[in-house]
Amino acid sequence: MTDEAPALRRVPRGGQRREQLVCVAEAAFLEHGFADTTMQTIATRAGASKETLYRHFASKEALFAEVVGRRAEQISGPESALSHEAPPRRVLFELGCGLLRLMTQSEVVPLLRLVIAESARTPELGAILYAKGPGATLERLTDYLRAATLRGELRCRRPERAAKLFLGAVIANYRVLALINPPKTPIAEKEIRDHARSAVAMFLAYYARR
Repeated sequence: MTDEAPALRRVPRGGQRREQLVCVAEAAFLEHGFADTTMQTIATRAGASKETLYRHFASKEALFAEVVGRRAEQISGPESALSHEAPPRRVLFELGCGLLRLMTQSEVVPLLRLVIAESARTPELGAILYAKGPGATLERLTDYLRAATLRGELRCRRPERAAKLFLGAVIANYRVLALINPPKTPIAEKEIRDHARSAVAMFLAYYARR
């Protein structure tokens, strides 16, 4: 691989520039791996100068963190019910479905595999992925469960532990399968909703305010 790869697209001016750079970078990371993707390669593919790329991102690690952070927003971003005081059953069901869709029907699994493959050479990638992805989701869910307990809707005396239990019930087996033995066809939406609904029912059977 060389840094003289042909430009794949021209980065537009204005507010779309940063978004386009992130999209191009994600494709390059997934295709070539983190270590073998340079900032020059990304800039060339994006039809931008390396100076432009560095104006937006101070390093390749910062650019990768942006890629991961945008994927994390698909789970618990500003439009999620976690941002509101919605009832626990609705919040947990929406979060559970979002996690399962992300784990089984998107580019998140290749991103996880990339980090696992590169972690021996670049261990900080694992910290970035966890902080921006699962760690951020855990923190936001913990905050929601704590607030719901204060409102009298739940009885989570240890909200972080409760959040870990819920997240594990939703995605643990699916994540293992996705990483080591991915299904040949995407999981059906009905299975996603049924699994999330069952996880919510199990969680509320223990943590709901009686």
